[in-house]
Amino acid sequence: MDLFEYSRQINLQKESPLAARIRPKKLEDFFGQEHIVGKNTLLYRAIKADKLSSIILYGPPGTGKTTLATIIAATTKCEFKKINATTAGIKDIKEVTDNAKTEMGVSGKKTILFIDEIHRFNKTQQDALLPFVEDGTIVLIGATTENPYFEVNKALVSRSIIFELKKLSQEDIKGIIKRAVEDDENGLGAYGAKIDDDALEFIADISDGDARIALNAIELAVLTTEKKDGVIKIDIETAEQCVQKRSLNYDKNGDNHYDTISAFIKSMRGSDPDAAVYYLAKMLYAGEDPKFIARRIVICASEDVGNADPRALEIAVAAARAVEFIGMPECRINLSQAALYVASAPKSNAAIMAIDNAMSDVRHIRTSGVPRHLRDAHYGGAKELGNGIGYKYAHDYPNNYVEQQYLPDELVGKKYYEPSGNGYEKNIQEWLEFLKK
Repeated sequence: MDLFEYSRQINLQKESPLAARIRPKKLEDFFGQEHIVGKNTLLYRAIKADKLSSIILYGPPGTGKTTLATIIAATTKCEFKKINATTAGIKDIKEVTDNAKTEMGVSGKKTILFIDEIHRFNKTQQDALLPFVEDGTIVLIGATTENPYFEVNKALVSRSIIFELKKLSQEDIKGIIKRAVEDDENGLGAYGAKIDDDALEFIADISDGDARIALNAIELAVLTTEKKDGVIKIDIETAEQCVQKRSLNYDKNGDNHYDTISAFIKSMRGSDPDAAVYYLAKMLYAGEDPKFIARRIVICASEDVGNADPRALEIAVAAARAVEFIGMPECRINLSQAALYVASAPKSNAAIMAIDNAMSDVRHIRTSGVPRHLRDAHYGGAKELGNGIGYKYAHDYPNNYVEQQYLPDELVGKKYYEPSGNGYEKNIQEWLEFLKK
């Protein structure tokens, strides 16, 4: 490192955000994630003994993935390199792996390579790492907010241990804030700041387990609040101004998106209107496309309610149309009405069972075709072929019903629709049984 780079690093350390400056250098100062770095856990022992194998750290933003990598960098005797998958390419990977091979040959040291946002590497970039991870030249530490089993090369996953980090608790966030406020060297201690208990509680709650959100908020509060009697006092009003909206881990292309919509659908299916409207609110708050939500409600109305309450589909479709010409924020009411109706309606999946079983038979059972008496007799030559002969017109019989064969010969007796007996479908069930009698 030359003099200018050294000077740049010193200035960067001074000017970097609080969340970067306050990162601990040892495990004893690390907050949260006791299940993976608590005393005597596998990862704790590996870091302490400097015997780390390749790992992938997976979890929401602000839970300590980069901080754990920083601790490892400060404690290991291995060479430590860091790249970010959003900016690095094959050239950067080649440079690191070439240097790692040289280091291994000269000193026998392994190289620990920390790759932030590893899920953003494409398959070719991930494949370029594989031989060096496999032979031990590189110890990989990958960090990702996305499920590595879906987003990371299976070969890399199989050679790594996956550690899932969880959202930090409010107590963890409070501890991190207190340390940042009191730290004279890297934190805000030199400002003489004091934070009220209710302000501390508010920031810890609204940051939703993301330490970075909390630290950014407290830094903004301290730097923009004037001293009174030599003290910067952070009260609840100041805290509310610095974090005006609750943080949500909701990437529209990520795991949490799919987890939330899954919970929304399952809550409607499970007849829990309170949970359904909560997940609806969460999606709308995070900026989800209302039309996407409306489509899910329409699907659920047929898939899970069906003929147990035929009005569910009418209301869901009406809400979907309303969303198109009203838009947010008013269409939240249309979506709420539809979601609550579908969640509260009696349930039957008979419609989906019927069509899926029928489609399975269409795929797998070869038939001789439509029975001759049901075929169209109007086109040229149809009658000469015997089409329509013997067909019984239902309206000529009592109750507009007459027993005759409708299914192809090979499927006679097959039953696809089994009314559930719930809601309106009970009426359907009784009517069909009456006709058969």
